[in-house]
Parts: sequence; C-alpha cells; structure tokens
Amino acid sequence: MMEYKGYIGIVAYDDQARIFHGDVINTRDVITFQGKSVREIEKAFKESIDDYLSWCAKDGVAPEKPYSGKFNLRLSPDLHREVAVTAKKLNISINSFVERALIDEINTHRAT
Repeated sequence: MMEYKGYIGIVAYDDQARIFHGDVINTRDVITFQGKSVREIEKAFKESIDDYLSWCAKDGVAPEKPYSGKFNLRLSPDLHREVAVTAKKLNISINSFVERALIDEINTHRAT
C-alpha cells in the first residue's frame, strides 16, 4: 500500500505484461496508475493523484475526499433494536457502540 495526500493506492504485479498496476482505493472516483519498476509505480501514483487534483481544480469540481468518516449502515429491525438497547445500557450512542464493535473486529483480524 502507498499513501499520498490522504489517498491510498494498492499495487499488483501482472507477470504476463511484466508491469505493476495500481488503483486508489479510498475514493469513488477512478484513479489508476502503472509502472515497470518500484520507482516508476511510486512516481506514477503521486502523478495520478496530482493530475486528479489538478483536473478537479481546473474544472471547478471538488475532489472526492478520502473517507469522510460517515457511511450508511443497513440492519435488520431486530439487530437495530438490539444495538440501540445495548448502547443505551452502556450509556453511549449507537454511533459509539458501532464504532467500538468495528474497532474490536479490526483488532481481532490484525492479530491474525
């Protein structure tokens, strides 16, 4: 993984084409890059981000920011009720409860 100006890129290697190719994963806009070496792929990643930001500025479009911290979550009514009741018992908001649950799950997977 690579990070530049808050954008995260992942890279894969295509052994048939003998080239690295990457995608920016934390935006809905499509930003891709490629290179034949580590140095080239790192440079291409940064250039792609800079080109994207320049294009947005030139066209007067706000660039999609990497993760706003907000997302919609759909639950069954039963699970929604359980979350709300449990959060209330813990004297925390539903958002705080869900955030804690997600952090616990992420930490579980980091340990493996």
